[in-house]
Amino acid sequence: MTAAHRQSPIIPPKLHHATFLTLKLDEMVRWYGLVCGLYPVHYAESAAWLTNDEANHRIALIKHPAVHAPVNKPTSAGLHHTAFEYDRFDQWLDNYERLRDHGVTPFMCLDHGITMSMYYADPEGNGVEIQFDAFGDWAVSKEWIWASREFAENPIGEWFDPEQLLEARAQGLSQDEIHEGARAGKYKPENPPADLLLPEVY
Repeated sequence: MTAAHRQSPIIPPKLHHATFLTLKLDEMVRWYGLVCGLYPVHYAESAAWLTNDEANHRIALIKHPAVHAPVNKPTSAGLHHTAFEYDRFDQWLDNYERLRDHGVTPFMCLDHGITMSMYYADPEGNGVEIQFDAFGDWAVSKEWIWASREFAENPIGEWFDPEQLLEARAQGLSQDEIHEGARAGKYKPENPPADLLLPEVY
């Protein structure tokens, strides 16, 4: 047992929600509803508590008069993104198509090996990852991220173009074939992002 494990709680708490300060409360509520299916459990003039499952809330949004626009947010220390997961590849790719048709597109897409992930920016410039587990089993993907030389050598993963994934699926390729192709760089975008930084929205 490591020193870190000895210092851990006997019963560790589970991650429950994230809270954001916002200047755009109504826009943020609409965006998280469209992108992640989060709906308000309580919606007030200066705050909202949103959920998309059994929890009382998963995202809280606080509009406070002292809040000001961030400066150089993409390169400031702090939260880069929250993440939401689909159970199946087809659900995940269908969601990309649905959001694209609403004019919402990811600013970067990466096959991390453990997940295939699309990253969006909310109206305040916070990152939101929409992913699915490439192994379909958390125990297996947890073992892979711990033991895999492939992940150790390339933890960020490979860029992919979701439109090429749609085309590959339409041609009859399976989830595993598409995942393997993405890991091999087969679906790289013409102009991949230069880095992992969030876009600047202010």
